[in-house]
Amino acid sequence: MELDTAETHPSRHVTLIESDSRKAEFLRHVSRETSIDVTVLNMRIEEAPPQHAHVVSARALANLDLLLEYCSRHLSTDGQAVLLKGAKAPEEVIDSRKRWSYDVETRPSRTDPTGVLLKIRGLQRV
Repeated sequence: MELDTAETHPSRHVTLIESDSRKAEFLRHVSRETSIDVTVLNMRIEEAPPQHAHVVSARALANLDLLLEYCSRHLSTDGQAVLLKGAKAPEEVIDSRKRWSYDVETRPSRTDPTGVLLKIRGLQRV
């Protein structure tokens, strides 16, 4: 599998949203040191202006229902969410279907034996 890097995708831009000032500064430092085009927004995700992103990713942020709320704010119409979830992911998917319609592809986590990666497309509020 080919990794996306500044060399393979020089025009790609990434926006990171991080509410913790120390973590945001660390991300800026890494961006400078690696010469990767990154914008770091030091604010809460629900306060950030809509990003119209092709991909939104999150890890250990909130339950799936709330994550989908954030994703709906920041995804482009044809965008997808890639979300790392823990052992309760199947329950969260069932619960989130009360408010959301979407296609989901599930893959096992490579780092957590009880976790999964959810790839969500076609997100719409029901």
